[in-house]
Amino acid sequence: MDSRPARVALLEQLEAEGVRYMFGNPGTVEQGFLDELRSFPSIQYILALQEATAVGMADGHARATRTPAVLQLHSGVGLGNGIGMLYQAMRGHAPIVTLVGEAGLRYAGLDAQMAADLVGMARPVTKWATRVLDPDSTLRVLRRAFKVAGTPPYGPVLVVLPADVMDAGTREPVVPVCYPDTRSRPAPDTVARAAALLAGARRPLIVAGDGVHFAGAQPELARLAEVWGADVYGADWAEVNLSVQHPAYAGQLGHMFGEQSRRITGAADGVLIVGTYALPEVFPALYDVFAEGTPVVHVDLDTDAIAKNFPVDLGIVADPKATLGLLADALRGELGEERRTEAAERLRVRAAERADALAGARERDLAGSEAQALPTTAFARELARQLPSDALLFDEALTASPELFRHLPPTVPGQWMQTRGGSLGVGIPGALGAQLAHPDRTVVAFTGDGGSMYTFQALWTAVRHGLSTKFVICNNGSYRLLEDNIEEYWRETGIPAHEQPGMFDLSHPPIDFTGLARSLGVAAVRVEKPGQAEDAVTQALAHHGPFLVDLVTAKGKG
Repeated sequence: MDSRPARVALLEQLEAEGVRYMFGNPGTVEQGFLDELRSFPSIQYILALQEATAVGMADGHARATRTPAVLQLHSGVGLGNGIGMLYQAMRGHAPIVTLVGEAGLRYAGLDAQMAADLVGMARPVTKWATRVLDPDSTLRVLRRAFKVAGTPPYGPVLVVLPADVMDAGTREPVVPVCYPDTRSRPAPDTVARAAALLAGARRPLIVAGDGVHFAGAQPELARLAEVWGADVYGADWAEVNLSVQHPAYAGQLGHMFGEQSRRITGAADGVLIVGTYALPEVFPALYDVFAEGTPVVHVDLDTDAIAKNFPVDLGIVADPKATLGLLADALRGELGEERRTEAAERLRVRAAERADALAGARERDLAGSEAQALPTTAFARELARQLPSDALLFDEALTASPELFRHLPPTVPGQWMQTRGGSLGVGIPGALGAQLAHPDRTVVAFTGDGGSMYTFQALWTAVRHGLSTKFVICNNGSYRLLEDNIEEYWRETGIPAHEQPGMFDLSHPPIDFTGLARSLGVAAVRVEKPGQAEDAVTQALAHHGPFLVDLVTAKGKG
């Protein structure tokens, strides 16, 4: 192969991998390979006005396609701006290949402006971080980055590209990335042992996470729950791993406090964990998560997840799809007809109880909406009525999510994504990334008033690139999640309830979301009363281009 600059070879490799978009915010030290993009029209640069929005878009695109997205950040300052969102991507297992420029190897000893230990900065928030030191290893390193990002457990990686290395010539050939096949099956005696451990349970529990989604194991999870008569609870669950309308779906375990989870996990007498670790709360329980003597089986492709925090009786490193299917068959044989009938009845009773509770919650939604003249329920019902059947919803509504998604239930894999990782601001850019992955589908982003202000400038990107994404700002005039969390903290620690901290209030001065949206080129309306919901939904869905709805979901202090 003829020699060409490494910066050109880099783009040749991206083109060969079928990369359609590079998300980023440009900088001087990356200008060499960014300038070459004009010769690669199959790769479109998606311009963000701040690095966090670029990472959020790459995160959403990676999740929507389940393939590595390419992200470009600028040196130490750009990487620094993006680190919070890279943490979100790492916790959410999003495959992202992050390319970060630096001035050059020749300047390493000079402590020049913007110099930084980029690999050291990135290590805590990536699966792998490295630096290209020789032009003839550029493509080798890049292929490894794609492989690491795109192999379970998925995650972001980082490659530092010194400008002088990128300007040097290389004859390194472009060859396809090799992704290992991870569809491994457990040995028959391992499956039999798992079935024997779990068969005796009368209060069975499955704790499942997004590893089920990545493996495409939703049908197998449903069948296993039905055979075993188990409740399925989510942990690290931000995809549709099981339809919320399935009889076994029981909800999600606590996100914040381990005591909330322990009340559920501690009541089980047989536990299967699959596609997650135990347990990903902010303040986890330290002991007695499972009742003494309860058998625990853990299935995952991530060896680190298994028995990470609490002992298990059997850990199985294998593909969840194959393993759950085999385990369902084995349990069916272990249980016998009488026990299978008992399991089916247990599931029927639990499902009826949950259906009654859901119906009551919907009635309370309606009553509360009328009493407070708030449009949340009316808006959700109207959106559910008008949305196309294949619409994709990105949920960062947080405290508004339960009321909204009672009427927009997540039932189909790939049509609902929830924020994960704990950082705010992914809702708007994440939905844009998903829209680029599915340009012909309606994509709706739900985010809070506080969360939206981390990445509101992403609306400009939607206009620039002609994206018709719809945005719903769930506006309660506060950091409502923090208000809820501190009230739980008071209860957990025995502190008497008192006035909320003032820094949780966002109502003074009020934020004009419709005015902000219009300043960035996005049409917008404010919905303050239930009667305004129908027209707002109709306008949003009929509008050609991005559209924002400022939805009042609670009254602020003002």
